[in-house]
Amino acid sequence: MSASSPLKRNEPALDRLWFTRCPVPTASGLAHKLGWLREEFARDGLSIGTLQERDTFDSGSSSEEKSKYRRHHYDHELPGLFREGGNMLAIAARAQGAPSRLIGLTWIEEGQSLIVRPDSGISEPKHLKGRRIALPALIDFPVKASTRGSSIWRGMTLHGIKGALAYAGLTFDDVTLVEIPAHEDVYQALLAGKVDVVYVKGASRADRVAQLGLTVGIDLDALPERRFRVNNGTPRPITVHEDLIENHFDIVVRFLYQSLRAAEWAKNNLEELQKVLQGETGGTAEAVARTYKNGFHRSLHPSLDDERVALFRQQKDFLLLYGFLDRDFDFDAWIDRRPLEAAWKLLREHEQSR
Repeated sequence: MSASSPLKRNEPALDRLWFTRCPVPTASGLAHKLGWLREEFARDGLSIGTLQERDTFDSGSSSEEKSKYRRHHYDHELPGLFREGGNMLAIAARAQGAPSRLIGLTWIEEGQSLIVRPDSGISEPKHLKGRRIALPALIDFPVKASTRGSSIWRGMTLHGIKGALAYAGLTFDDVTLVEIPAHEDVYQALLAGKVDVVYVKGASRADRVAQLGLTVGIDLDALPERRFRVNNGTPRPITVHEDLIENHFDIVVRFLYQSLRAAEWAKNNLEELQKVLQGETGGTAEAVARTYKNGFHRSLHPSLDDERVALFRQQKDFLLLYGFLDRDFDFDAWIDRRPLEAAWKLLREHEQSR
């Protein structure tokens, strides 16, 4: 499994690869769980560690050492790291000059919903007019390179609400945003009648909503156009340090190849995939099935097609407008299409050789 590599002379040696992702369905996460990433790079003498999992670090690792590595999920400064995570942190870090490159985008509907009390009368976007929306407060964050992008729930709430309002021909002027302090539970604010609507996302939160006797008022995933559903995880970027591409291009291609291979596997293995996702998301089997649906398992493949890139640009523009970025940046220069193109070529070659 090789690909042409524009390698620099005297390239720095790699002793380990790193991988990080968020608790959602990803092809790279699936490739990791299936053991394919480990197998792929073992022949190079390279281990691959994940920033989230305990067995990545040996028993002698200090909490300070673990923290040093795990912070790279946010700051994009670890040269051997592949990150498939929420876009707010990736975009904010790039706006502050992080030496990252965007090598792929995935799109998985992630169970975005607006949660209400059962007697609210809210069942479609037009019902949001005049309502009070919970807005999580800005938070302090210790990783300077992603400080602005770190108030993830605030950003997700704003864009989730904005999408629903836009679909109904409404704006933020038609609702009241009620800021909820970081120490206060938004669900309790909803139950107490302080607000009428709470934005949520993901399988584990679907379990919490059901436990509290709340209900989905508006299923954002059901809005008819993707532009109304752009958010922190839609599209979800795959990013790497620029040194990894410039000095180890073949490694990047092979990582993406295994991700594409896992996405192909998922198309015909929904039941097994759902079991993997219970561990990845922390949700029950019922929540996973309820959250990830409508043939999601057939479209886990990373892409840099025109539609996905345009939707990602929409998210960048939104974050800049609403104060989650320090500054704008050259969006097009951030994208490197070469590794994914080479990975698709490699996948087709292997399919033809079977």
